[in-house]
Amino acid sequence: MNISPDQSEPLIPNALDSLEIGISGVLIALCIVCLWAVSLGFLLNFVNVEQISLGWKIGAVLVQMFLYTGLFITAHDAMHGAILPKHPQLNRAIGVFNLLVYGWFSYDQLLKAHWEHHHHPASDLDPDFHNGRWTGAVTWYIYFMVRYWSWWRFLALVSTYHVMHSLFHIPEGNLILFWIVPSLLSSVQLFYFGTYLPHRQPQSGYADHFRTQSIYRPLWWSFLTCYHFGYHHEHHRYPNLAWWQLPKAI
Repeated sequence: MNISPDQSEPLIPNALDSLEIGISGVLIALCIVCLWAVSLGFLLNFVNVEQISLGWKIGAVLVQMFLYTGLFITAHDAMHGAILPKHPQLNRAIGVFNLLVYGWFSYDQLLKAHWEHHHHPASDLDPDFHNGRWTGAVTWYIYFMVRYWSWWRFLALVSTYHVMHSLFHIPEGNLILFWIVPSLLSSVQLFYFGTYLPHRQPQSGYADHFRTQSIYRPLWWSFLTCYHFGYHHEHHRYPNLAWWQLPKAI
């Protein structure tokens, strides 16, 4: 499935640019995955949660949260073919892997739901939108999470937890603090900055058929909040762009 940008000239004009973007996309994706894996491995195996200060605990959780969000954003870019435009199978493999390690999500199910979101943004047919009653941030988030709930995912996560604890002897405190908590917090980060703020209805109503708005921040803050997903109108207008290209699409 493809969504054409709302302009006559593409932002990726030729094969050379596409090749350079593909190389950059892979390197950035690998960087995020490697940082997440190294950080998580270190925190699970070499940190005693009872001996580090509260400040270090909070810092470690926030770093892991940010990296978990990066895993999902990378998988999202794969859904748009933005990592390796010329190699769809490898592009898909990256997306599948990232969603599995993020939380045992099915790439195909999320791919279908995400394209429904793009085709019917902020409407009854949008799987990410609220139900018309739960429009606040908290209630919308709960509704959002319930719609993506899966018993098989729950069982897979519970099984993974017990395997890591029983087979690899990772302390439960480390698993809860550095594996479970950051992934849950990243879902809040993704929802709030990637769904709630961009797609909540403005008082004046939606401006166009994309039914979204951008929230512009300083570049460093835009990156830290949700990998530039504040540039959400740009994302819906140019869905083929990777997250790191969005600030250039204004």
